Amino acid sequence: MTTLHDIEREIIGGNFTNDDLRKIENAIKFRRADLTRQTVRTMSIGVQVKYTSHRTGRPVTGTVQKIGRKFVVVNVNGGLWRVPANMLTDA
Repeated sequence: MTTLHDIEREIIGGNFTNDDLRKIENAIKFRRADLTRQTVRTMSIGVQVKYTSHRTGRPVTGTVQKIGRKFVVVNVNGGLWRVPANMLTDA
């Protein structure tokens, strides 16, 4: 089985062309978008969610107020934050 370390090493030290790297990049973008769609489908308004703040590095818990395609509006202590859906987990 190929490990993440093996994949990383192969990309860095491999003999990929620019087109090959673009295909890898597109595959990663597609998978990230798919993960975001999966997360959004499991969300509903009023559910408690948690994410790690990029400013403080601490976990933040709040309630889902609005669900968009890629972002979710989360009410945290009376303040509304627009958070990427792929950063959220159930609290």
